[in-house]
Amino acid sequence: MSTTTITAELPHTHSRSARRPRLVNAELLKLRKRRGLVLATFALTVLPMIVAYTVLLILHATEPAKHGPAGGLENFSGSMYVLTQLGVVAATLLGATAGAGDLGSGVFRELVVTGRSRLALFAARVPAGLGLAVAVVWAGFAVTAVASTVLAGSLGAPGAGLLVESAAWLAVVVGLALILALGVSSAIGSRGTTIGVVVGWQLVLMPFLLQMGILGSLRELLPFAATERVGPSALFDSGVAVPMSLGVAIAVIAAWTLVPLAAGAWRTSTRDA
Repeated sequence: MSTTTITAELPHTHSRSARRPRLVNAELLKLRKRRGLVLATFALTVLPMIVAYTVLLILHATEPAKHGPAGGLENFSGSMYVLTQLGVVAATLLGATAGAGDLGSGVFRELVVTGRSRLALFAARVPAGLGLAVAVVWAGFAVTAVASTVLAGSLGAPGAGLLVESAAWLAVVVGLALILALGVSSAIGSRGTTIGVVVGWQLVLMPFLLQMGILGSLRELLPFAATERVGPSALFDSGVAVPMSLGVAIAVIAAWTLVPLAAGAWRTSTRDA
């Protein structure tokens, strides 16, 4: 007589921590599949840096007495200013798409009826959007860092410490813009409206408010004032627009991170499918 041992494999249970990476990957894939969006963000961040340093290199090659080397600390500082502005726009496009993309395409209802947690769906958009936004602007930063160092010539090149600080600061600025756009788009449910409102606020209204000295210490509540305070001092030769303590700057950045996320999470949880 022979005996047969039957082994039954217990059903594989998926913990909450195991589900989260898949949701994040799914959100990241949805953003990456929008090739027009991805190309637009690269066109906003990488292409201008390539064009700018190419022009500077040509000018220096044709008239070296009139135009200095294409690299150096001064050109790096100028290109960082441009990159942060364009990076904010790129992050806004990504954040608005991540927050309202499912609603616009009619997928949100299908995701909800599967029984997935709405908060989990919203939370997955945050690392997915941040990962893509930071990767895009860091690609543009890589062009800037290499060109400003290799093409410095007789000028002083940015040091390794400044490059690391600048990359981290750029991630903070872009991440803050993405979270704001993500939260607003999730709350109002409109990608186009979010892009218009957030870009107008970030690049038009907020710089205007920063220059209004009559507002006094109220300007410390603006995110641009806070991000300037935590940025590398070498990039702000004329000083920051609004002097403030480091603790206040960190608190303002935290508030502008948590409030949009809370608003977006609440609206996602309460929105009718």
